[in-house]
Amino acid sequence: MSRLVSAFRRQGRPVFHIVRLYVPDGSNVDLCRRSLVEDGTSIVAPGSAGSELVADLVPAGSAALDARTLLAGDPQLLSPDEWALYKPRWGAFYGTRLEGILGSKGIDTLVICGCNFPNCPRATIYEASERDFKIVVAADAISGLYRRGEEELRAIGASVFTTDECLAWISESAGSPPRFPGGPRRESVCASDG
Repeated sequence: MSRLVSAFRRQGRPVFHIVRLYVPDGSNVDLCRRSLVEDGTSIVAPGSAGSELVADLVPAGSAALDARTLLAGDPQLLSPDEWALYKPRWGAFYGTRLEGILGSKGIDTLVICGCNFPNCPRATIYEASERDFKIVVAADAISGLYRRGEEELRAIGASVFTTDECLAWISESAGSPPRFPGGPRRESVCASDG
């Protein structure tokens, strides 16, 4: 994930970090974890170390995540062309402003990496597909991705690359958007989801 995000930064391509935050009363927690949080378990609680981006993904000089901004649904600018965005459920599009932000920037291609494929990345990939985004999945930059999952992603039109293949793809024409396999050149964005 770090190599992928770093490559996007070097080329000045947009990066979105999609994060979860669970408030202590459990009011914004998905049903399968709500009782844990209501009973006092602290999971990605605003202001906790577990709610922050992993150190290898934090842009240089960036401030800590601002839970108030994020929970209000507003993107937090971390550095030029890089934002954090709170999502209330598994997918990055559900209950967020992500689709509108991507549309306002003319972005039609997403490169997805992140944590725990069976939950967040898969939901985000399917939500992106439902919205007609072109999708590149950095398979070795998504934890928990398995062969059958890769086959299912290909079946919905996602391109499944290794990180090395993805890095070659985005650098094939530094300064202009990469050519999506089988499509025109458009802007691409890296979304780390987890």
